[in-house]
Amino acid sequence: MKKLKKLIKRSLKGIIQRFSDNSQQPSPLNSRRSSAAIATVSPRWKSGLVLVCSQCTKERSLSDSNRPNTGATASEELHNWLKSRLKLEGLWGEFRVVSTSCLGVCPKGRVAVVLGNHAGGENCQCLIVDPNSDRELLYSHIKHKI
Repeated sequence: MKKLKKLIKRSLKGIIQRFSDNSQQPSPLNSRRSSAAIATVSPRWKSGLVLVCSQCTKERSLSDSNRPNTGATASEELHNWLKSRLKLEGLWGEFRVVSTSCLGVCPKGRVAVVLGNHAGGENCQCLIVDPNSDRELLYSHIKHKI
């Protein structure tokens, strides 16, 4: 029994030693070699990204006389409308509309929309919009980013 305990202790020491040796070596994710291997590209959406929170309005949007009720949420309808409008005016390559998960703003009955260029930083704006009545105003904000 003593021999078995010694063998287990020795094995555990070896395992612990191997893990502690590996933790002191640079991780492949943190090494310079790894980051140099990551490819970079220039995005087509040079003017910016439009992030539309998909979690803000879970309720189905109410149809008005101008649009049929598609069964989509108000966030989805806003996303689709912006995408279509940018394509219609030939700005789809300059901007990209992306549906995102919670942005942490959570306005009641409204949608959080972040406007920013691909560099981010100070040029980002978080807007709280009514997904139906503020569409044109939001679109004018987007166009002014050019």
